[in-house]
Amino acid sequence: QVQLVESGGGLVQAGGSLRLSCAASGRTFSTYTMAWFRQAPGKERDLVALINRSGSSTYYTDSVKGRFTLSRANAKNTVSLQMNSLQPEDTRLYYCAARLSESGPYDVWGQGTQVPVSS
Repeated sequence: QVQLVESGGGLVQAGGSLRLSCAASGRTFSTYTMAWFRQAPGKERDLVALINRSGSSTYYTDSVKGRFTLSRANAKNTVSLQMNSLQPEDTRLYYCAARLSESGPYDVWGQGTQVPVSS
């Protein structure tokens, strides 16, 4: 099973950009579907984007389409979320997640990285 460590969070002004990275341990990274979730205090954790094992297919929730881009580098065991045109409503704790199955719950989670967006 992989272990995930996120990085790249931090305070950003509205309209700015951030790039979140998720580094995975282990040699089976390419067998995992990868995703980013985000969570506001007291709210449920919501899916932001996911990418399939090869990186050939992505999904984005409507609120981030056209602003966020998810990519992966299987040779480097990393997945990255480029976030542009950030808005205060994007302020969340962002989590990297992985699953072996094509669908269903995610098996592995990172510790989360905070992204506060100031207006």
